[in-house]
Amino acid sequence: MLDAEKLREDFPLLRESKVIYFDNACTTQKPKQVVDAIVEYYTKYAACAGRSLHKLATKTTEEFEKAREKVAKFINAKKSKEIVWTKNTTEAINLVANSFKFEKGDKVLTTNLEHSSGLLPWQRLAKKGVISLDFVLCNKEGELSIEDFEDKIDEKTKLVSVIFASNVTGTVSPLKEIIKIAHENGALVLADGAQAAPHFPVDVRKLDLDFMGFSAHKMVGPTGIGCLYGKEDLLRELSPFILGGETIKDADLRSYEPEDIPHRLEGGIQNYAGAIGFGAAVDYLTKIGMKNIEDYEKELAKLLIEGLLEVPNLALIGPKDWRKKNALVSFNIKGIEPQDLAIMLDENNIAVRSGMHCAYPFHKFIGENKGSVRASLYFYNTKEEIGIFIEKLKEIAKTLG
Repeated sequence: MLDAEKLREDFPLLRESKVIYFDNACTTQKPKQVVDAIVEYYTKYAACAGRSLHKLATKTTEEFEKAREKVAKFINAKKSKEIVWTKNTTEAINLVANSFKFEKGDKVLTTNLEHSSGLLPWQRLAKKGVISLDFVLCNKEGELSIEDFEDKIDEKTKLVSVIFASNVTGTVSPLKEIIKIAHENGALVLADGAQAAPHFPVDVRKLDLDFMGFSAHKMVGPTGIGCLYGKEDLLRELSPFILGGETIKDADLRSYEPEDIPHRLEGGIQNYAGAIGFGAAVDYLTKIGMKNIEDYEKELAKLLIEGLLEVPNLALIGPKDWRKKNALVSFNIKGIEPQDLAIMLDENNIAVRSGMHCAYPFHKFIGENKGSVRASLYFYNTKEEIGIFIEKLKEIAKTLG
């Protein structure tokens, strides 16, 4: 059983501020346990991993690789070497896009629901003539149809790149079915897991998923650290697009011998503090239990959506059925610009996001060319906060009516 009020005591900002923080899809708050792990690295054993042999470096290497093991276990990866450190999900997707061995005529299939990070790398490759790019279009509520994937995936499809959970509609893609269809046609699947891994249990082996990127800062971890999960044999086939320190075993003036994975894909000094903080974040979430988080957030989603549907002149983006969503909603109120509404809420200590949410094609697809307001919740948000939020929206809507 998840006790949100008790957990809030671990978060300095939530404990000390009156702000209602509903911008968790952008970044989450950090508990003391994560901050302490980062501070401990910087104050007690700050050094480089994998290089020097002194005690500080040895400790850094141990904690750095221990964090990798924690993240691997969190998504049930087979081995810790299947986790490659990146800055974030964006870099993870770009790592695949720039390192994957495409051949002329290969097709990448993606959707109109993607975050810019899951779209622009493929656009660039298509413009260079490296790949052909095709799309599955979601419906107006942000739901993807398996039949459309069956129609689009063919023998030319090399890779399917798909968002696991939408950062605009909160809908969760039928990823297991997509993977099955892709594999039957000899294609691989890369999932943008930024809005999935923080909110419900993800088992990459049960899914038979080939690649997935996700970010620590969306799951109570520090900014500037994320990872790419990839099956061991597939990671070995990637051609590193960043070369330098720690990526090689040996070199002379005209050639080099690459290091094994994951280090061959991690050029240069790494974000050791970030990785260690990521590990601490995984410890924190694991202690709560990802199923407990999922169940509690479903309760929040139900309350949130039911409340929003009572607000006059409010247009909800995505499904009205809370069972189909994470605790994330985007919406607009007729007669007010999204940015203006976000500012009005901020004046009442309610933090939301407004704009296109890095999903320009989808907003244009549904006719919301100025974007939307997004409220995204996490396990430390409360039902009381939702009540205050809904009442404030009702007040704003009435003043406009």
